[in-house]
Amino acid sequence: IRRGLLKGMSLSDPVEKCMCCNPHTARSGECQDSILARMRREKLHQLPILDEENRIVGMEILDDYLLPTARENWVVLMAGGLGTRLGELTKATPKPMLHVGDKPLLEIILRRFLDQGFRRFYISVNYMAEVIETHFGNGEHLGAEIRYLKESKRMGTAGSLSLLRELPVEPLVVANGDLLANIDYAHMLDVHVDSGVAATMGVSEYEFQIPYGVVCESNGLIQRIDEKPVHTSLISAGVYVLSPEALAHVPADSFFDMPTLFESIIAGNMRAATYKVHGYWLDIGRAPDYQKANADIDSVFGGVGN
Repeated sequence: IRRGLLKGMSLSDPVEKCMCCNPHTARSGECQDSILARMRREKLHQLPILDEENRIVGMEILDDYLLPTARENWVVLMAGGLGTRLGELTKATPKPMLHVGDKPLLEIILRRFLDQGFRRFYISVNYMAEVIETHFGNGEHLGAEIRYLKESKRMGTAGSLSLLRELPVEPLVVANGDLLANIDYAHMLDVHVDSGVAATMGVSEYEFQIPYGVVCESNGLIQRIDEKPVHTSLISAGVYVLSPEALAHVPADSFFDMPTLFESIIAGNMRAATYKVHGYWLDIGRAPDYQKANADIDSVFGGVGN
């Protein structure tokens, strides 16, 4: 009607002159996959749903298909570290609140979880906790629910989990607050649940090269010489999924690190698995890492920090 009026039609003209007589529609009960395929093919953002008498009974909207699956799982972001390796940078600002682009690193991490359907967060705080709490509050302005685990002393990378108000019913996702990484947390959670393990550790491949020729010998005789060989090892990527039963291995109000937790889980005859993290991953521990994060934020994350 708007377009008809713009073309010079009057309100007394028949509606047939401006209406679409052959609209794109779908039938009630039609498979959603086929509806989505048609909307993509025809570049449609809305598609009316008709019953057998051609009456509109609903509307499919493309954006609804693009929304991530809502996750009720809690996410714990570890943000209580001192960040001493960053020197002057963290004397007045806790490391997770250092800006990468124009947003604090911790906010970038939290927003990536939000983009994947997670909404419920605990932030473990200690050093300059008030800076973090003032910035995030209860999370309402971000569309999140945020609670805080307040450490009264240093508790390591897992100890603050003993401060949870209640034992979670669903698996818990734990992530360090100093990582700039392109991780599919939702997929990692799904793999964890499907595998039925007690704990999953995100791991990344780390390569290092020996800058010399390595001599391989047997009984004093040289077998071969490997010139500057490259070795690959798996290292912890600083992200974990823990089933409720795994949390029973965290001692109350004590310093406790994640490697010790996984060792305790394995010693208790519970299964722990790895999840390989592919793509961009950067542990911001030193000043050069922080500089690299700021150099990479636009190209790797499409300006998420701006």
